Amino acid sequence: MAEITAAMVKELREKTDAPMMECKKALSEADGDMAKAEEILRVKLGNKASKAASRIAAEGVVAIDIDSSGKLGAIVEINSETDFVAKNLDFVQFARDLAKLVATKNPADVRALSSVPLAGATVEAARTSLVGKIGENISIRRFARVEATGRLASYIHSGSKIGVLVDVVGGDAELAKDLAMHIAASKPESLDATGVPADLLETERRIAIEKAREAGKPEAMLDKIAEGTVQKYLREVTLLGQVFVKAEDGKQTIEQLLKANGASVKEFVLYVVGKGIEKKQTDFAAEVAAMAATRA
Repeated sequence: MAEITAAMVKELREKTDAPMMECKKALSEADGDMAKAEEILRVKLGNKASKAASRIAAEGVVAIDIDSSGKLGAIVEINSETDFVAKNLDFVQFARDLAKLVATKNPADVRALSSVPLAGATVEAARTSLVGKIGENISIRRFARVEATGRLASYIHSGSKIGVLVDVVGGDAELAKDLAMHIAASKPESLDATGVPADLLETERRIAIEKAREAGKPEAMLDKIAEGTVQKYLREVTLLGQVFVKAEDGKQTIEQLLKANGASVKEFVLYVVGKGIEKKQTDFAAEVAAMAATRA
């Protein structure tokens, strides 16, 4: 059997960017034949991609692209299994490439985006290759494309874990940026009350009435108490109802801020990485104990 040197492993790693141990195994299997080892890795990486697809990807990044006119933009969330991979430069660049493709190609959905050409192949081919290269499941979760009525502003926060794209009509660039930062910090669910599902409001109303009854409030006051609770809830979850995070008096709402600047918000998109994805909770100590019991 041919001797597998560190230099050979390094050369194969540079060619394929596969993990070092995978490169060493492939070279051993190929008896030192570099071309054959590369072929073996390509096969293995494809298999790795298939296995990784079943694992939960709840980490990741948000990427945003806005064209030079400031009128067209896109926001994309892609997921990985670990935060470590979310910081990988190739992973981050893939997210940025997708945001630009969404803005320029206007795909209908994630499936359509997967078929869009990228780097001489397709987005799906690039994703699969990246899965093989990194060794983790990678998924394109969602995206939005915005054609602005006014000007687009964006904000990326917390290591690209939170991303905002907002269409602001009127005002100046500083106001638009402040609004994007406010959305990232306060995480409104909708622009105004019309965007809040009626069933959520009914639930808030029902809970308020039951609490008031338990507290011994008169029946005649229940509806008024419930309405007050609903209005408080709307101020918390709607952008226009929220108090501006930079309000000097601690009271000025976003609606008042916009009115004072002769501006309005047409729409906004807020992505928080992994929101709504059920993450698998791992009890490491229990796993170690289980392994020890199996060996005993």
